[in-house]
Amino acid sequence: MIVYVERKVLEDPTIAGDDAFRPIMSKFCTFSEDLDDISNYVDFIICLGGDGTLLYASSLFQESVPPVMAFHLGSLGFLTPFNFDTYQSQLNQIIEGNVSIVLRSRLRVRVQKDGREKKAKVEENGVILTNGEGDGVRKAVQYQVLNEVVVDRGPSSYLSNVDLFLDGHLITTVQGDGVIVSTPTGSTAYAVAAGASMIHPNVPAIMITPICPHSLSFRPIVVPAGVELKIMLSSEARNTAWVSFDGRKRQEICHGDSITITTSCFPVPSICFRDPVSDWFESLAQCLHWNVRKKQHQLASEEEEF
Repeated sequence: MIVYVERKVLEDPTIAGDDAFRPIMSKFCTFSEDLDDISNYVDFIICLGGDGTLLYASSLFQESVPPVMAFHLGSLGFLTPFNFDTYQSQLNQIIEGNVSIVLRSRLRVRVQKDGREKKAKVEENGVILTNGEGDGVRKAVQYQVLNEVVVDRGPSSYLSNVDLFLDGHLITTVQGDGVIVSTPTGSTAYAVAAGASMIHPNVPAIMITPICPHSLSFRPIVVPAGVELKIMLSSEARNTAWVSFDGRKRQEICHGDSITITTSCFPVPSICFRDPVSDWFESLAQCLHWNVRKKQHQLASEEEEF
């Protein structure tokens, strides 16, 4: 078994100064984010942390993702069903093959920049396309997103004003603080805080949720997985917009830029503690306290009253 850890983990003073850990440090292989491609070297992922750790692990694999076993060491733990206190027995059970998996769909996001550059510059986790006109380039960067794509107004005091296209047809203009395009996994994250419904990760769908829309009738909608969504600044927009992917890679979107979103063909195979249904409802109850209320007492019979 070959174990890969991030280079910054072994450089951490707490670990480097641990007498018990120092003798085995030389046995680890290391990698650095955005510098090393480990997609062809990893067969199994163990996440130690919170939900953000799983999102980060997903971002390291821009194509096929190995099975992920996520231990709960964070503050929420909606996506991390395993308890670290019993890691040895749980890990042995997984390695023996007694496991069920939920395929968490991701979004394939392509950001097309319409600006001109004097010199081509390689973007992280993306590609650059040249337009063949002088030294200018038309940049296209691609991301794999597990939770959501968020387009918002950023530091501007104006409402964001973006056009939303579905399979090439303009379906609406979003005026408000922004819009969230999420996977079923992301429906229980930022989207649910913005008023969206919660969708089980086995449901093939994409959710579109406005953020504080300036319209009483603009409700979140669910569209089929596989459709192509495109978001662009409206021609009437007074300012630019900003976009982020699972809370990372935040960047400005200007007039002429576009964000194209569809369902990725590379989901995240997440290992279940029990099964996909039990784990999901357990997370709803434990993390979000879904439908928790004080129980109503049974009415007393006439005999008990007297």
